[in-house]
Amino acid sequence: MKEIYVGNLPFSVTEADLRNQFGQVGEIVNLKLISDKFTGKSKGFGFIEYASKDEAEKAVAAFDGKDFQGRSIRVNISKPKAAGDTGRGGNKGGFRSNRNDSGRPQRRSFEEH
Repeated sequence: MKEIYVGNLPFSVTEADLRNQFGQVGEIVNLKLISDKFTGKSKGFGFIEYASKDEAEKAVAAFDGKDFQGRSIRVNISKPKAAGDTGRGGNKGGFRSNRNDSGRPQRRSFEEH
């Protein structure tokens, strides 16, 4: 089985719309339209899993850059998530303590600010 990414979808698209369009090139094993967890509205992308790699490659060739409900969609083979990738951006930012190893606040000179 092989999964493809479908992006730049209209926000009004439904899973049935995708199934009708992308089912033309092969057997869809799984389809997931990504939606906002608070509003339930589509985020404009999704993933489609085909029964074979050949079907997935046919879908990319047939639909990448093509018009779908008024938008030029992006279709490509999905890349597997890296081990430990939560999709949340990694360790960038967050809380940074202003205390040194002894637990006391660090003193900074005026020039450091």
